[in-house]
Order: sequence, then structure tokens, then C-alpha cells
Amino acid sequence: QVKVVETGGGSVQTGASLRLSCSASGYGVKRYCVGWFRQVPGKEREGIARIYTNNDTPETTAIYHPSLAGHFTISQDNANDTVYLQMNSLTPGDTAMYYCASDVPPCSLAPSDFKYWGPGTQVTVSS
Repeated sequence: QVKVVETGGGSVQTGASLRLSCSASGYGVKRYCVGWFRQVPGKEREGIARIYTNNDTPETTAIYHPSLAGHFTISQDNANDTVYLQMNSLTPGDTAMYYCASDVPPCSLAPSDFKYWGPGTQVTVSS
């Protein structure tokens, strides 16, 4: 059974940085995707970035939402089966519930591409 858990959210001030962590376990496959999304009440869930891993090669590729590429960085620690989202220069506009999701490819930044979701971690940025 695949389990996804996010950690690292919190309340920070404008300009601060946060690093979110995602642990996705229970896979019996060597090729999978992990994505980060965010959602504010009343709006659709938005894809931030996703990373694809092929443990046969090993190969990892990342894609980003075009408007967020310089603001967030996704990375992976294979030794700990953890995917990170580094968020810098945070503003109140980044306040949202942040979700991690995982599934087998193909996977874009569309939430519909991902089957397994974590419960979310809240990020609040105050001015």
C-alpha cells in the first residue's frame, strides 16, 4: 500500500524560506513520479513541480509550473526516499495547503495524473 506524508509546513514572515518534505513509500515499481501541489480555499489545486524517478538508470527529471520555477526547487534524496520542495522568498500569496502526491508515469503537473495523496501541510506567510 502506497503511503504519502508531507512535513515541514508552518507560519513564517514575508521573505522567509521553508523546505517541505515528502515521504512516499510502498511502491513495488522502479519508475514513479512525486509532485507538489498547493490549494487555497475556493480555488483549484495547483501543480508546482514534479520529479520523475527511474531507478533502473537512475534517472530523475523535474518539471515546474512556469511561473514558479525560480521560486521553488524540487529535489530528491534517494537514500531516504524523500522528495523536498525548497521555497524561498515567500510572500503572503504563497499561503496555502501544500500537498505531495505520487503515482506511476505518465505524470504531468495535473492533479488528475496522481492517485496517491498525502494529507497536506499548511504554509502561512504573514506580511
